Amino acid sequence: MIVRFAASDDAAAIAALYAPFVEGSAVSMEDSAPTPEEMAVRIAGGGELYPWLVADEDGRVAGFASASRFRPRQGYRFTVETSVYVVPDRQGAGLGRALYTALIDLLVRQGFTQAIAALTEPNPGSAGLHRAMGFKKCGTYGQVGWKLDRWWDIGLWQCPLAPQRTPPQEPIPYRDAGLKLPG
Repeated sequence: MIVRFAASDDAAAIAALYAPFVEGSAVSMEDSAPTPEEMAVRIAGGGELYPWLVADEDGRVAGFASASRFRPRQGYRFTVETSVYVVPDRQGAGLGRALYTALIDLLVRQGFTQAIAALTEPNPGSAGLHRAMGFKKCGTYGQVGWKLDRWWDIGLWQCPLAPQRTPPQEPIPYRDAGLKLPG
């Protein structure tokens, strides 16, 4: 297994991997799974600052992790929102940890100061992974997600990344951050 940068060619595999989380669970609050074309737009939409990574097992995308803008207001530009998804038959095999390790290392090198993750509750597997990666639960939005005929809580998790400087340095593009990954 290698962790590498996602490419537009991975969009169909990422969309297929993500679809069951959308269509058959409350892990994602999306109502319909994105098409491969929509997923390609999301990957490209990360631009130079927000990387997408995949776990590649002999040419099969077995997981992905991504960073995205936390909030649109300029004052939040030093914080990112992260997510990670692994195919069900490889959960618990270390792929989520490998993806998050590479992603967090990259975000630190870029100069981001905080990572935020939002987890539908309950989700003990994801909570355990986030805890192991240095995230701490910092709050809960109570019953804000409606899916599968019920209300869901969303747990908020936060991980400190690079030191906060005054004034802060602008985050740099991920390709310039010095972490060498294939892709």
